[in-house]
Amino acid sequence: MGFHFEVLATDPTGARLGRLTTPHGVIETPAFMPVGTAATVKGQTQQDLEDLDAQVILANTYHLYLRPGHELIRRMGGLHQFMSWPRPILTDSGGFQVFSLSELRKVTDEGVTFRSHLDGSEHFLSPEKSLEVQIALGADIAMVLDECIEAPAAESRAREAAARTLNWARRSRDYFARHGDGERQMVFAIVQGGTHTALRRENADALVELDFRGYAIGGLAVGESHAVTYEMTQIAASRLPENRPRYLMGVGKPEQILDYVGLGVDMMDCVLPTRSARHGCLFTSHGRLLIRNAQYAADPRPIDEDCQCAVCQRYTRSYLRHLYSTGEFLSIILNTHHNLYFYLDMMRKIREAIRFGKLEKFRSDLQARLK
Repeated sequence: MGFHFEVLATDPTGARLGRLTTPHGVIETPAFMPVGTAATVKGQTQQDLEDLDAQVILANTYHLYLRPGHELIRRMGGLHQFMSWPRPILTDSGGFQVFSLSELRKVTDEGVTFRSHLDGSEHFLSPEKSLEVQIALGADIAMVLDECIEAPAAESRAREAAARTLNWARRSRDYFARHGDGERQMVFAIVQGGTHTALRRENADALVELDFRGYAIGGLAVGESHAVTYEMTQIAASRLPENRPRYLMGVGKPEQILDYVGLGVDMMDCVLPTRSARHGCLFTSHGRLLIRNAQYAADPRPIDEDCQCAVCQRYTRSYLRHLYSTGEFLSIILNTHHNLYFYLDMMRKIREAIRFGKLEKFRSDLQARLK
């Protein structure tokens, strides 16, 4: 099947309706990718995810490299076969996880030396090593190694990291050209630059010159305000090729996703729906609902009366509160199923609104209800 990306329609806001074809299936964009850190989306089976019509999931290179190891996964037939997931997979580079280990890593131009959070063992991750691992995993979309930095960061610090990210992207491209298979995988570069307008613009332009098959916008949603994230995304997205997919990493809240889509972002991922579910926070068409609250103890209604998910069609708030309050495993399973349905159904409605050129009305209506 190979790879192909096409923009099918453009909304007056700038949002794009697209289709990304991969060897493991088609991703209708804008798309939200559930996060499956260790080759599993917490609380859901692969059959659950198929029933939810998750078109693509994200797996974590850092965690899979440490356990069970990329060579074992290669011997098991690659990540798709290992986890029995027939649809597209995107793997991150491991950079964000390594750089979050601030006390356990050392960065140089060659790569990053870090200690495992599992057993303290020392490892070295270079742009080439990250691609080696991702080639072994066999995900449809692989990410280059980039340097993530704290926010806020001084301009000098952000410039250094952006320059290193560019150099690592060049090395990643060259390594994949020698060792990868462009019919099986595509590689995305990652735009960095902190919260500095000129750096974001410069880094995006330089990465476009390297001619990657897709581009991500990284280093955002790490503590800065939504307004700043929006501004940096707008700058970066405006510099990226119209005929390549654009991926904003690590976002976001439902009401914010609508804003990023309006900037022409095609793909997003975030742990928010799954992590929130484990803490009893449920997303509804009228805002967040904390199922642990006593007011739901005898509430016979579903989580969201406008929701068509299997959980809302069968279970009451009263029962779901009981499960959460007693620490039952089923609580996480049902809460996660509902939250993922909410996100994926929202993306379906977003795509429909773009198709008819009505995203702005859909956005204003939904954001008003979610406040």
